[in-house]
Amino acid sequence: MLKAQLDTHLNTFHLNLDLTADGGQTTVLLGESGAGKSTVLRLLAGLLHPERGCITLDGVIYFDSEKRISVPPQARPFGYVFQDYTLFPHLSVFENVAFGLRAQRMPRGTIRQRVGEALEQVRLVGYDARRPAQLSGGQQQRVAIARALALHPQLLLLDEPLAALDVQTRREVRQELRQILSHAGITTVMVTHQHLEALLFGQRILVLDHGSVIQEGSQQNLLQYPR
Repeated sequence: MLKAQLDTHLNTFHLNLDLTADGGQTTVLLGESGAGKSTVLRLLAGLLHPERGCITLDGVIYFDSEKRISVPPQARPFGYVFQDYTLFPHLSVFENVAFGLRAQRMPRGTIRQRVGEALEQVRLVGYDARRPAQLSGGQQQRVAIARALALHPQLLLLDEPLAALDVQTRREVRQELRQILSHAGITTVMVTHQHLEALLFGQRILVLDHGSVIQEGSQQNLLQYPR
C-alpha cells in the first residue's frame, strides 16, 4: 500500500493532499490541466521534493520531512511512464527497454530475460531491433510501458499515458493497457483528465482541483455523486 502526505509550494501554486493507494490496484488522479496531477507523480518519484510530508510504500519510507529521509529517484523501486514516451530515437526497442536495467548494472542474462518478459507483456515480441521511428504511436507507448515493467517496480506511475495518441489508437491502447495492468498486478497511480479513462482504470479515483482533493471514492461513488 502506498501512503503519501504531500505539502509543497511551486511559485504561487500550493499542493496539499493525502493519497492512499491499495496494493495491486490502480488509483487514478483526475483533474483538469493545472490541477496538480503530474506534480503529485513527480513528488512520488522523487523528481520534486515536498516541503513537508512523507511517502511510504508497503511500510518502507522513501520520504519523510520530519525524519529528514529522502531516497533518491534512482533508488526508489518505482516505474514512471511519461506522457510523451521519452524513448531514445537512436536506440532499438530492446535497448530502450533495457536502459534502466543497464543503469543498475544488471547481468546481461538478467537483462535479456527481463526485456523479453516485458515485451511479451505488452505484445511486442519480435520488435526488438526496431527503432522508435519505425513504430506507431501506440507501439511506442507500449515500449515505454515495457521499459517501466522491466524494472519490476513495486509502484507504477502513469502520467497521461494515452494523451499523445489519436482517437482510434487511444481506444485500442486503452484496452491493451487495462489488460497489462490487470496481468501485472502492480500498485499503480495513473493521471488523466479524461473522465471515461478514470472510470475504466480506477479502482479508486481522486478528483483534484488547484492542488487539493475535492472528491474521492470508487467508480460507483463518482457515478452516483459526480462533482
